[in-house]
Amino acid sequence: METRRRRRFVHAQLAWMLTATVLLVALDSLSLDLFFVVSLIGFLVVVELTAPVAVSPRWRRRLPWLIAAGLLVFAYIVVRRILEILPPEVLP
Repeated sequence: METRRRRRFVHAQLAWMLTATVLLVALDSLSLDLFFVVSLIGFLVVVELTAPVAVSPRWRRRLPWLIAAGLLVFAYIVVRRILEILPPEVLP
């Protein structure tokens, strides 16, 4: 049963990422940063929608580490984008 749920989780994430890729290509907005952000949002949605009610399997206990790493990369992307927007005289 655990393998079936894990497979369903992986399939949902892959479907989200494939859909995101197709939409970003259709909108001519495909970039690594944007793809990562959309995939991270999808990952967080899939994690919440597939969360078990009573007992958490061992493989799901590692997900918070993956979420934390994703949020750190997201913070890096946001800071980099903000620094690109700011005029040079604002930065020391």
